[in-house]
Amino acid sequence: MSSIVVLGSANMDLVVRQPRLPNPGETMFGSSFDTVAGGKGLNQAIAAARVGGEVAFLGAVGGDAFGAALRQTLEDSSVDVSGVVLVERPTGTAHISVLDGGENAIVVVPDANGVELPLDDAQRAAILAARYLVVQFERPLPLVASAVAFARANGVTTVVTPAPVLPLPDGFLDDVDILVPNAAEACELAGVDDETDAALALSARVGTVVVTRGSRGALVARGGEIVAEVPAHPVTPVDTTGAGDTFTGVLVARLAAGDPESAALRAASVAAALATTRPGASTSMPEWDEVAALLENAVAPNRLRAGRAPSRG
Repeated sequence: MSSIVVLGSANMDLVVRQPRLPNPGETMFGSSFDTVAGGKGLNQAIAAARVGGEVAFLGAVGGDAFGAALRQTLEDSSVDVSGVVLVERPTGTAHISVLDGGENAIVVVPDANGVELPLDDAQRAAILAARYLVVQFERPLPLVASAVAFARANGVTTVVTPAPVLPLPDGFLDDVDILVPNAAEACELAGVDDETDAALALSARVGTVVVTRGSRGALVARGGEIVAEVPAHPVTPVDTTGAGDTFTGVLVARLAAGDPESAALRAASVAAALATTRPGASTSMPEWDEVAALLENAVAPNRLRAGRAPSRG
């Protein structure tokens, strides 16, 4: 069985590169179009697998060409797809505008990802056998919440990327061991305007909070205080799509491999930076040898307390 189970979305990304976002009513020319396997869940699963994680993916696709392609992409990355179910809806899609400066804007059409499904016995067994459960909010929240509660009750470390931010069920954050939002998500979730204040507030409820901030690196909070600042690895970005998912996937994979928290955070930072230097999401995620080659010169997190990310199970 896999040490990491990712329950999440699988989309086919329809990617247009363009100089800027169009104004309302405006038609403009783009410079390229591509289809790339994506979805936050699929991205995190592939990112973890590429740096050595043993990963199983629990997702939903339609019986169409996009669904078959997504399954094949996961298998090609050595991700276990036995927990991917076929539903009577089209496979999800994400419509991504990548601007020439590297930033992006995304519209997601959930389709198969939005189908309400309970955890089945095989999926529960996969979670029970894992050390980490990784989730996002691109699948129905009742399914995500039930999986997190089930994992937490059985001593499996829970990792949550709260994207998109949704109103959470009572007690949800109490079941989260590691929360990995970006700065905007952290502020929205905490109901504050400052990302540091958000990290501090959320860490009063969650075991560890890691707020990713793009080129400004990441903040790590625990027990109501900032315990580390993780520098970003300097690169010239081409496409930032999937960088946050790369960070989360690599962080969990390296923790599962036994790396200390500081080393796992540094690897995640380097991997996320590398992902921005290439177009696409899942296609941009680096292999472990690429990350390892840069780690020797990467700046370590500062103010970090010794130890590993805690599992409160």
